[in-house]
Amino acid sequence: MTIIGIAGGSGSGKTTVVKRIAKSLPPHCVAVVPLDSYYNDTTGLTPEERRAINFDHPDAFDWKLLTEQVRMLRNGQAIEQPTYSYVESNRQKETVHVEPKPVIIIEGIMALHYKKLRDMMDLKIFVDTDSDVRLIRNIRRDVVERGRTVEMVLDHYEGAVKPMHEQFIEPTKKFADLIVPWGGDNKTGIHILKTYIEGIVTGV
Repeated sequence: MTIIGIAGGSGSGKTTVVKRIAKSLPPHCVAVVPLDSYYNDTTGLTPEERRAINFDHPDAFDWKLLTEQVRMLRNGQAIEQPTYSYVESNRQKETVHVEPKPVIIIEGIMALHYKKLRDMMDLKIFVDTDSDVRLIRNIRRDVVERGRTVEMVLDHYEGAVKPMHEQFIEPTKKFADLIVPWGGDNKTGIHILKTYIEGIVTGV
């Protein structure tokens, strides 16, 4: 089994990169483990307390559960992956059954942040995109998919996304084996990644 970590700032295009890699491979070959599914369970908090959480900070993630489940997959055990609602800012009761597969991709803004998780990875990738492009993508996504206003997105970007990116995400670039500029727009970079992973799966 090969474990690949793909990190990058919010709006960098890392999810697009992962989707294109996964789409190019047979379904039985790759499983994607999104970091966004592993936000802490906030059931015991009030709505006001949930809204006060900085979801762009490492402390917002359940690293213990994520690391444990990746270890289970590596050992050939299936997992019940948690699900998360951005609307409710909380973990859901439903889970996603994930079987171990030849390639496991861990994808998220801080996929390379936690050392215990990073040490399990065979390949570490950082998707690097200019901040203005990431901001535009954040606005488009959050307005359309998460029901936020442009002003809300800009306030959140200035108050949390940008400073957390500079403090916690950008520094993880030094851990990457490979840096892919421009995310989903980098067709050559994605093609190289797909070819590499196909080689792993086929043993070539």
